[in-house]
Amino acid sequence: MAKAASFLSFSTSLPKLCRPFSISITQLPQVSLNSKKLNCSISSALKISRRTVTATTKASSMASSGITTVDQNNRKVVEVFVTEEELAVSLAKYTADLSDKFAKERGSFTVVVSGGSLIKSLRKLVEAPYVDSIDWSKWHVFWVDERVVPKDHPDSNYKLAFDSFLSKVPIPSGNVYAINDALSAEGAADDYETCLKHLVHTGVINISSVSGFPKFDLMLVGMGPDGHVASLFPGHPLLKENQKWVTHITDSPKPPPGRITFTFPVINSSSYIALVVCGAGKASVVQTALGKSQNTDVFPVQMVSPEGELKWFLDKDAASKL
Repeated sequence: MAKAASFLSFSTSLPKLCRPFSISITQLPQVSLNSKKLNCSISSALKISRRTVTATTKASSMASSGITTVDQNNRKVVEVFVTEEELAVSLAKYTADLSDKFAKERGSFTVVVSGGSLIKSLRKLVEAPYVDSIDWSKWHVFWVDERVVPKDHPDSNYKLAFDSFLSKVPIPSGNVYAINDALSAEGAADDYETCLKHLVHTGVINISSVSGFPKFDLMLVGMGPDGHVASLFPGHPLLKENQKWVTHITDSPKPPPGRITFTFPVINSSSYIALVVCGAGKASVVQTALGKSQNTDVFPVQMVSPEGELKWFLDKDAASKL
């Protein structure tokens, strides 16, 4: 197996400016059960066959673990796991399957990650069988948002991903695209957008025929307790940005204040989005986004609506109010 990229090793093959450095489910049209996951009773409102359950019950009665719901109209899948460990196992298989699909179809696999607890949930990818079976040479890794701090700073999303993931897999260092942290937040955002445009020009990243924005193969993102995704926070004007690919924020309500972030048109042009949410502290926002809630607020996470498939990976605590 090829040696993993060394810390802060960047490609010089790209131009200097491109250094890698409201949704509400009130009915569940289809519910699939995994008998290994499910250890609970199901309401008599469900008609159970050997492999499939068809439900007409509301999401609020479906907090049972181990249930997958499929909204075929909106290409949305919601999967609930008994434990975060089981979630991580499923997320690894999902990612590996898409890696194989896109590597065969287009010769590369463009992956966007966030920071926070999402990186921990990717840990199974660095273990057997995936660490040896995935063609890591096809991967191109980007960040949906980043704090404008040095790459060795504790707040850096790059450092978090490197320490727990990137340093343990042989993705070519030239295929890892970190921000230029020597610039201001505005400069770093402009530089990152220039990088993306170069990679579109060279065919690494596709362009959406629907939106005209870059179309990434897979986005792996988390959600904050306030419902924010990337660095797009509730009530912030950047939620309405529809021209730029990458923008900056200097007044983030969560420190550090200076960040760069993909905009919603870029996020929603993706082929696949995996939205990974764990913990009881996020259950109320999940309830609003997916279930029946009296909360009339619209959270940024409810604006995630990709051209392709959106799949929610929830542990039972995050789904406890559904």
